[in-house]
Amino acid sequence: MTLAPETTDLKVQLSLDGDWFTVCDLSTLLPGRGVAALLPGGRQAAIFRDRTGELFAVDNRDPFTGAAVLSRGLTGTHRGRPFVASPLLKQRFDLASGQCLDDEAVRVTAYAVRTA
Repeated sequence: MTLAPETTDLKVQLSLDGDWFTVCDLSTLLPGRGVAALLPGGRQAAIFRDRTGELFAVDNRDPFTGAAVLSRGLTGTHRGRPFVASPLLKQRFDLASGQCLDDEAVRVTAYAVRTA
């Protein structure tokens, strides 16, 4: 049996400097998996959709290594907080705030996300 892919006209948008920037179609986001999006100015964002359908976006650059890999990280929850773990050194970043759960002095940018 083959399942038809989800189709939608909804776009995922990030808040950048007070304006909304479209990054992808909602249907490209699989629950529990991330995608990278190129932002104006050359930065990258890691976009995630959790199993309940909630959307999150953080900077894709791992501050510990400098590599743009957070979109490839594993997602989970810790004390009710959704996080992504870097695939390189395994530090966990809160998807809502960008705060590193393993080093309070480190954080990544977290973006407001919506569908339109």
